[in-house]
Amino acid sequence: MQRKICFVLNGKVHRVSDCAGDLTLLDWLRGQPHLRGTKQGCGEGDCGACTVSMARPDAKGKLMYRPVNACILFMGMVNGAAIRTVEGLANDGNQLHPVQAAMVKNDASQCGFCTPGFVMTLYTAWQNGSGLGPDDVDDTIAGNLCRCTGYRPIIAAAASLDVKNLSDDIHNNDAGLLKSFESGHDVCCDNGGSQFMAPANSASFAKLYAEHPEATIVGGATDVGLWVTKQHRKLDKMIWTGGVAGFDAIIDDGDVKRIMPAVTHQQFLLHIADDLPECAELLRRFGALQVRSSGTVCGNIANASPIGDLPPVLISLDSAVELTKGSKSREVNLEDFFLDYGKQDRKAGEFVSALLMPKGKKPNLRCYKISKRFDQDISAVMLAANLDITDGVIDAVRLAFGGMAGIPKRAVYAEWELAGKALDIAYFKKAAAALAEDFTPLSDMRGSAEYRLLTAQNLIVKYGLELISGKQMRLAGQGLTASLEGW
Repeated sequence: MQRKICFVLNGKVHRVSDCAGDLTLLDWLRGQPHLRGTKQGCGEGDCGACTVSMARPDAKGKLMYRPVNACILFMGMVNGAAIRTVEGLANDGNQLHPVQAAMVKNDASQCGFCTPGFVMTLYTAWQNGSGLGPDDVDDTIAGNLCRCTGYRPIIAAAASLDVKNLSDDIHNNDAGLLKSFESGHDVCCDNGGSQFMAPANSASFAKLYAEHPEATIVGGATDVGLWVTKQHRKLDKMIWTGGVAGFDAIIDDGDVKRIMPAVTHQQFLLHIADDLPECAELLRRFGALQVRSSGTVCGNIANASPIGDLPPVLISLDSAVELTKGSKSREVNLEDFFLDYGKQDRKAGEFVSALLMPKGKKPNLRCYKISKRFDQDISAVMLAANLDITDGVIDAVRLAFGGMAGIPKRAVYAEWELAGKALDIAYFKKAAAALAEDFTPLSDMRGSAEYRLLTAQNLIVKYGLELISGKQMRLAGQGLTASLEGW
């Protein structure tokens, strides 16, 4: 196993050895001379002050850029990537990059603390040639917070950028340097009692985890990173999915799509946008672009949060997970994978090797996320509702909730009130009332038990009204698309 990570930083190749497995990219950057433009803000991937650009070749060899939160990105995760910080944009340190120049021209900075993060997020969009239009820029910068400038001049700076006349100097330089890297090696960062292992192929990953079942599996570190930065936990051993060849693939496999362990939420969102627009719209609120560009679908399942937004949707679609230990694999229905709070049907040494999601469009799928703010917030209640309607009769009902129990869970009593019934609002009201038999929610900072139950009941009624009327109300994202008249 290679004891050195190799990456490109601001146009120069770096080879780093003997770094601790839980050392973050932000801490490493700020320890280097003249690389302190990347700031420490929240330390949990919310504020965007630590945003840097990470570029890797896609399956076709094209260099793709994504903004990432350096504060929760472990050093081993930059192996084989090209990193840019705000110090690496100006030409020879003199001529400002077009993104920097646009920020200056539009007076888009005051105290300047958050500015490097905004610059790097916009730079990433600029390099990809998307995300800067009037309908996209709010999503692009949703993960960057500014408390003094105001967002109007920052949005104006983004709108002024001309993505049709991209300079290829940075791109070509980074792409050329990355091609010179050797690949296919297992890599390990090991110092100070913390080990970060990055296997290069699936067999090596499975073997490592079978040998070290006590190790923490890391996907995008959007959750595990906080264990280090916020809980100050010392992680002795970590095994990363992101360096494994093929783990970032979405594969058509008969009647299902096989979502491999390193597929990010942003990658998943773009893949399902046409067939499952409701799920894609939910994922747009799942976290900011930085979080979606790092966090993985399988990692979100494996951490088994009772308030995770994606598991209820996947349960409503009748998805399954593939679990692998060594050379043996088994499949488990996703709803059966979650046993109790913090407990899953996963044996020592087993890992989530794929999500198996049925293919096809689901016209009656609705995803309702209730949270205190629109972007980047944890749900108080999440409902994913899906059913079939045949000759006016409801069939195959699946109502899955998050935030109502210690695990993502179906509302079986409510489903019984709908199955085999006519598409009539009276039955949806009966289903709503039956939720009291399905759940006894808890009270916490996000909502009281009474609030959660009443909200969940109202969402069932709303689902029925939308199906019956053929209209849909959205206050953001798609705009207000339906009137309340006659409801």
